[in-house]
Amino acid sequence: MAQPASSRAAETGRYFSTGPGFGVDPVSGERPLKLKYYAAGTWQESKTAKYMPCYNPSTGAVIAHAPQCTAEEVEAAIQAGVDAFPAWSDTPVGKRVQVLFRMKALVDQNLDELTRLLATEMGKKWDEAMGDVLKVVEVIEFACGAPHIMKGEALMNVSPGYDTVRYNHPIGVFAGIAPWNFPAMIPQGWMVPICIATGNCMVLKAASFVPQSAMRLTELWEQAGLPPGVLNLVTAGRSEAEILLRHPAIRGVSFVGSTSVGRHIYSTAAANGKRVQALTEAKNHALVLRDCNLERTAQSVINAFCGCAGERCMALPVVCVEDAIADRFVALVTRLAAEVTLGAACDKTTGMGPLVNQGHKESVLKWIETGIREGAELVLDGRTPKVPAGCEQGYFLAPTIFDRVTEEMSVGREEVFGPVLCIKRVKGYEDGLRIMNGSRFANGSVIYTQSGYYARKFAKETDGGMVGINVGIPVPVGIFGFTGQKQSFFGDLHMMGRDGFIFFTESRNVTQTWFADDAAAPARVDTWDGTMTALSR
Repeated sequence: MAQPASSRAAETGRYFSTGPGFGVDPVSGERPLKLKYYAAGTWQESKTAKYMPCYNPSTGAVIAHAPQCTAEEVEAAIQAGVDAFPAWSDTPVGKRVQVLFRMKALVDQNLDELTRLLATEMGKKWDEAMGDVLKVVEVIEFACGAPHIMKGEALMNVSPGYDTVRYNHPIGVFAGIAPWNFPAMIPQGWMVPICIATGNCMVLKAASFVPQSAMRLTELWEQAGLPPGVLNLVTAGRSEAEILLRHPAIRGVSFVGSTSVGRHIYSTAAANGKRVQALTEAKNHALVLRDCNLERTAQSVINAFCGCAGERCMALPVVCVEDAIADRFVALVTRLAAEVTLGAACDKTTGMGPLVNQGHKESVLKWIETGIREGAELVLDGRTPKVPAGCEQGYFLAPTIFDRVTEEMSVGREEVFGPVLCIKRVKGYEDGLRIMNGSRFANGSVIYTQSGYYARKFAKETDGGMVGINVGIPVPVGIFGFTGQKQSFFGDLHMMGRDGFIFFTESRNVTQTWFADDAAAPARVDTWDGTMTALSR
């Protein structure tokens, strides 16, 4: 549940104000916070007249209002990054990562507070919210390896008397456009640490539904010693966010969100000379073969489609199950899903939390209605969930399962982004793989089997960029990249891993030679001047 504004003020300091401006919320009986934006090292109240309400999804109470920053405020945040870049990029990389080391310690020290804040504003249950925050730590730890990972290459005597050295340099100011489903991990884990460790600056557009986790973490970056202007944070509407795609000072854009928006960001930013990594939608499939460990597989599927209330692009919303075991599998998964308990996100006994807001809940409900209309068999209906006292106005939806979903049904093709599982019955491996690879998305794909032969064959033949073998959510740890493919990704370099470091740097090759003080001038200088080995024979 949300804490009283007075206690939150003592904990979080400066990213909000608690004075008059918004009426008392009728659900909580408290006055919502008025949030600010962050530029050039200071939290500032926006001059906008437009604010977006932020809810506690567990109760339906309005807990804050996020400003839709003006175009001038977005441009000021960009300019703050431009002003900070020369000094920050010239700071030795070892000194930059000292800030990251301090930030890791601060996140560890404030873990419970950050977990409660994230669970309250987004609706993830306690352990999921804590995992969201710990993923920030994971990437910070990886980014602390910048002094080694940024090292270039060198070769002496590439041609007689000539040496070449390759350096990796920071580029400038980047934009991070974050989604609402992982308020800490994506903006402050996937985007910020590698960007600033490599010597760049960032303007982070936090999701207006759930900005407080990113804001509180920004306060911790300041406490860790990050200089003013290196990280700036705004919340903004689409027209103001468009500035980030076109502004000449923005050198690259990191985005996570819908495919339609990601395609627009990719085409617009690239047309304006920027590098782009846009992670978009998914419809991940699993293939369940008859030789699987049925009980363990069913438990894994429950976690994969109910975890985070299905609001993650690596959820498992579709299972292709072999006909020979389909009836037993459906019965087992249905029973286990019906046992999942709903409750407030901050209650540590909760089995699944709410959806993020009423609008998204209505979207998922429409998809359930679509599945029914298309002829899928509704074997578990979660539209009338049982919730504990105090959660009656929350945005809850219980696990929902469709059986006998066919390829023609849109509910089994398009991203629903909720706790809705579609089961497709298949003849065997080849039939299942054909259906899976027929998807326009290719974020993740999973196989459940005890056969090493089929596991290896699947890893080679699936289109999925992240593959699970008896692993329902095959998200790699931060030292590897997040490697979605097809219409789940637009760009050339993925987030995190070595790709992340390459995305945020540019290479510079320096070829040099040195003349002896008494060297005589040559009769002529060759056109290739020592840079083609073949001419040096």
